[in-house]
Amino acid sequence: MSRPELSLSLQFADPRHKALLPRHKVVRWMRAALELPGEITVRIVDAEEGQSLNREYRSKDYATNVLTFDYTHEPVVAADLVICAEVVEREAKEMGLDLVAHYAHMLVHGTLHAQGYDHEEDDEAECMEARETEVMLGLGFADPYAAAKSSTRPGEKPVAGKAAKKTAKTSKAAKAAKAAKR
Repeated sequence: MSRPELSLSLQFADPRHKALLPRHKVVRWMRAALELPGEITVRIVDAEEGQSLNREYRSKDYATNVLTFDYTHEPVVAADLVICAEVVEREAKEMGLDLVAHYAHMLVHGTLHAQGYDHEEDDEAECMEARETEVMLGLGFADPYAAAKSSTRPGEKPVAGKAAKKTAKTSKAAKAAKAAKR
C-alpha cells in the first residue's frame, strides 16, 4: 500500500540532534502515521522556546516533548509540530529508550494528533496508543507502551493513557492555536 504524500518543512532551532534526524527518516516515520496527504512543519526547539509555546497555548509553564498545532484534517492534513530536544533526550534517558526511537515515537504521536487523534479520554487513548504501536512496530521499532502494558497483573486490563499522559502532550495546544488564529 502506498503511503500518503508529505510536504515537510524541517527546522532545527536546537541543532543538538540534527544528525539523528535526517530528513528522509523523518519523512518515512511521519508518512507511516499519515492517513491523508500532509503539509507539516516540524520544528525542533530548545527548552526555553518549548516552555514559552506551552505556556502561551496551553497555560502550562514547562517545556513538553511535543506540541501539535493542527489546522486542517481534510483533504490535506496541515499542521505544525514542535518537539523539544531537551525533553525528548531527558525522557529517553529516564525511560531507558533509544533516542532515535523516542524521536520517531514523538513524530508519529504528533502526526496522529494532527489528524485528530487524542488521548484525553480512556477510549481515545486506547485507540491512539493502538495506532501508535501499529505504526512503530511497522517501522521496526518496539512498542512504545510495552512497559506500561507489562506492569499490569495477569488478567487485568492495562489502563489506557498512563504512558501517553506521562510522556505526551494533549491536543489542547492545537485547539488553543486554532482559537488564537481566529
